[in-house]
Amino acid sequence: MPLYPIREFLLLRRLHIQLKIYRSVCLLVIPILLFSTNLSFAAQQLWQTNSNGDDVYVYRIGDWTLLDKLVVGGHPHGIATAQDNKYIWITVEATRELLWIETTTRSIVHRIKVGRKPQALAVSPDGQWAYIPCRDGFYWVVDLVKRQVVKRIWTGWFPHNTQISTDGRWAFLSPMGPLGTVTVVDISKGHRKVGKIKFDDSPRPPALSADGKRLYQHIDGLFGFQVADTVSRRVVAKITHSGTLGWFIPFKPLGWWSPEGFKRCHGLALRPNHEEIWSTCGSILSVHETESAQMQETKRLSLSGTGYWLTFDAQGRYAFIALKDTDQVAVVDAEAKTVMALLSAGSMPKRNLVVSIPSTSK
Repeated sequence: MPLYPIREFLLLRRLHIQLKIYRSVCLLVIPILLFSTNLSFAAQQLWQTNSNGDDVYVYRIGDWTLLDKLVVGGHPHGIATAQDNKYIWITVEATRELLWIETTTRSIVHRIKVGRKPQALAVSPDGQWAYIPCRDGFYWVVDLVKRQVVKRIWTGWFPHNTQISTDGRWAFLSPMGPLGTVTVVDISKGHRKVGKIKFDDSPRPPALSADGKRLYQHIDGLFGFQVADTVSRRVVAKITHSGTLGWFIPFKPLGWWSPEGFKRCHGLALRPNHEEIWSTCGSILSVHETESAQMQETKRLSLSGTGYWLTFDAQGRYAFIALKDTDQVAVVDAEAKTVMALLSAGSMPKRNLVVSIPSTSK
């Protein structure tokens, strides 16, 4: 009997076995990959402070489940984290405190006293430093590792917002005040003031490019934002939004009055791809491209309330806009530019943050 039919049979048999193994592996691996994707997706949380209350709402991103209402103290204001997302730091106005919150347990593990009414802080990417604007005219510098205040930097007026560059070297301090001045600090040189950037009016929320070369700044009296070159430390562009917010009021606080009440620009963030910058002014969201010098407006979207802070998830899939007068957070599909959900928050939500939580979190 010829051997080739036997060889053919054995080859076919081996191929059949290999296909069965391959199919079994696929059936096992594909669900694991999908499950892993879901785990990564579910591990991101939105933390929303409620400035007129005493708590922070924590939502799971994706299915929008409310995971926690974390009581932190009266009038929580600023919220920040470092690159490793080990802790979340929150400033509490009523108790004049900075809180350390462990992300995996959502428990307050430490607190220290800082200045009067601590505002919107920033934290260096390595988790070493926090810059905390306080209503005593100072930015308080905290060593987050040693858990102690190491310096106070005087800017005067009303310290309010802060940015730190992604390389951890530069801090940009944006106090509210008629001089319109942002103070530049070299963190690596002992937190030394090294310059100023002069804007046209009182600074409000800022945003900083990934390379640290552009500071985008909301200011009072402008339906839009200004752009500064951080190397030359001068304003290089004034970008305005289409439309109007109402009747302009030419005295402090500068802003617009409409049948819906007083409005101003207060919420500015770069989408993680850095090809877009999003700005909330009153109940209007304006999206501008960042690739050209003109920074053309590419989308204008009406919101169901007054936007007062804006943040993105790490991938730039969603934007989260705190609507302070409706006690809600608008979830915006960042690609489609449409509101896809409204999440309930506490009393007057403002600052918010998306945090990546380890899979061991509850």
